[in-house]
Amino acid sequence: MTGRAAGSALKADAGNIKAHAIVTSATASRFTREGFVPYERDGRIARSAGIDGAAPDAGNNLGRRWTDRMNDTSRTVTSRAQTLHALEDDGSAIALRNVNLSLGRGAARVHILKDVSLNIGRGQAVGLIGPSGSGKSTLLMVMAGLERPDAGSVDVAGHDLVTLDEDALARFRGREVGIVFQSFHLIPTMTAMENVAVPLELAGHADAFERAERELASVGLADRLSHYPAQLSGGEQQRVALARALAPHPSILVADEPTGNLDEDTGRQIVDLLFAGHAERNTTLVLVTHDPSLAARCDRVVRMRSGHVEMAAPDRVAS
Repeated sequence: MTGRAAGSALKADAGNIKAHAIVTSATASRFTREGFVPYERDGRIARSAGIDGAAPDAGNNLGRRWTDRMNDTSRTVTSRAQTLHALEDDGSAIALRNVNLSLGRGAARVHILKDVSLNIGRGQAVGLIGPSGSGKSTLLMVMAGLERPDAGSVDVAGHDLVTLDEDALARFRGREVGIVFQSFHLIPTMTAMENVAVPLELAGHADAFERAERELASVGLADRLSHYPAQLSGGEQQRVALARALAPHPSILVADEPTGNLDEDTGRQIVDLLFAGHAERNTTLVLVTHDPSLAARCDRVVRMRSGHVEMAAPDRVAS
């Protein structure tokens, strides 16, 4: 190879390396939480955020060391394992630390969740209340792994959700989380039994249809197995949605205004079934509602306002 050819080849290789570096950097930035700098160890970030070495509530052994959130895998892997172990020992099913989330772009971008920190114990029922636009539903979606925070940590059922990619999050939701929405979100071309069986089949359960039949019977729909959503009343559709949420036996059950589209009597029946499923299976229940009387049925009430957790009432004392 001539000197000129060799020089051209070296220049091409250098260009390729530079391009690869740019792509790698761009890819890395997608998975690096804003505000966290790799190998930043001198505490400047912590001090700028008003934190001295630990997240709020560090005294309860659940706070993460601020340095644990840095992109130094030699330390982070160990610290995350230790943190998850501490969460399990403490009995926490859900632990949020300094969660921030903004949605939209440019001038339309809105800061929805603002430094939210919250612990929910295993088997607890928590009512999440607050005015419209306070961030309740968004917080619920973060807990369920349906929204990613811009910053902060989200530990649910022993999983650090911030570290999971989309496929891993989908598997996590399929195993650990049951979701009941205000709108039933049933598949219109499938029967009630098929709607309940779908997530079980996707999770690889060989007895998907048998389990679906049992779950529908448990919510009073044994005689509606072959009916399509359009052939069911609103209350019956929400019963199917609840059966679908409970069928995989999730450790976390989240419900976003589950009675919002129902009349009072039907809504009361759905709520009774929801709390019965929670009690019988010892699931952790997080319920978003505008109804104070419904929230009062929970073990705890957490109030949100303008993206902040305004008040976390103490656990209800059994009489």
